[in-house]
Amino acid sequence: MSDVTKEDVLAVLSKVRGPDLEGDIVSRGMVSDVFISDNKVYFSITVPSERAQELEPLRIAAERSVKAMPGVKGALVTLTADRKAGSSPPPRPQPPSSAGQSHGHASGHSHPPQREKAGVPGVGAIIAVASGKGGVGKSTTAVNLALGLQANGLRVGILDADIYGPSVPRLLKISGRPQQIENRIIKPMENYGLKAMSMGFLVDEETAMIWRGPMVQSALMQMLREVAWGELDVLVVDMPPGTGDAQLTMAQQVPLAGAVIVSTPQDLALIDARKGIAMFRKVEVPLLGIIENMSYFLAPDTGKRYDIFGHGGARGEAERIGVPFLGEVPLTIDIRERSDAGTPAVVSDPQGATAEIYRQIAAKVWAELGGRAPRQTPAIVFE
Repeated sequence: MSDVTKEDVLAVLSKVRGPDLEGDIVSRGMVSDVFISDNKVYFSITVPSERAQELEPLRIAAERSVKAMPGVKGALVTLTADRKAGSSPPPRPQPPSSAGQSHGHASGHSHPPQREKAGVPGVGAIIAVASGKGGVGKSTTAVNLALGLQANGLRVGILDADIYGPSVPRLLKISGRPQQIENRIIKPMENYGLKAMSMGFLVDEETAMIWRGPMVQSALMQMLREVAWGELDVLVVDMPPGTGDAQLTMAQQVPLAGAVIVSTPQDLALIDARKGIAMFRKVEVPLLGIIENMSYFLAPDTGKRYDIFGHGGARGEAERIGVPFLGEVPLTIDIRERSDAGTPAVVSDPQGATAEIYRQIAAKVWAELGGRAPRQTPAIVFE
């Protein structure tokens, strides 16, 4: 069977229409440059930002149509949106007055309320990785960040705070049940030298978690405080997407040293990332910086770079709000395949370019913490 061509894809997409749009998405110029590698198709669809949520079915329809094409092995389609020319940007948050002060507090508050919250014995800093929306690679980033910190010589653990969709067990290739030792304390699971705890270790993968807020809060606190973490320099918390019960529980009940926000370049993702940033600032949690994931696409056969999902949006947002920009992580088939196989890039290809990017990001996060883990103010990192 012959390889799929860009013309073949565009011909199929020319039959895809929005719910009330005139013409098809190709003739209206809504489809980005189409990239094809190993018969896997990558492209984005530009839509009005105010209609992004409403037009998610359009993205699904386009992806489904391409996946159904003979010879296509897979498709990755995203929605992108540009702000209209002349439109007013969101109000500029007050930039931090002293981003590099001691203990890594990237906020101007001299007495953060986090200091009054009980820490976790033996844990130097709790770092949360979060994102305003799903689908931006938050968990993959959290795992590789944790492994990057470890590769830089630190003692690290990771807590999967996504009760409804835990992914750390799969990303770290860990199965089985944790062992209970004494007084309800359980021993964390471990792989690649990384201590880990997740709801995915406690329930079957197919089990639907139908829990209300108080149950989620209780489960999070138990996984945080009733686990024998031992002596850790950093505990990375992989947060669920959004700004719901889990995020508020961590922000209000745990002394956080800071938050790392993960976003993709598209304006749509940045709109949601701003919600997470606003929440952390409201509860006075320092922002350690922003990571731009899927920053650009690297062709596996030629190594050529394609900005098919946009580029630089997260860097611009970091500059706009006055927080550090931690780095750009490319979108590569290799990262995705290694993540799905439970062999993260930092440990499976430690000398590779991707592993080096994560180690550099980890070094910047550590520097924002003041070069050491503050014993009284654990940190949380967000995607």
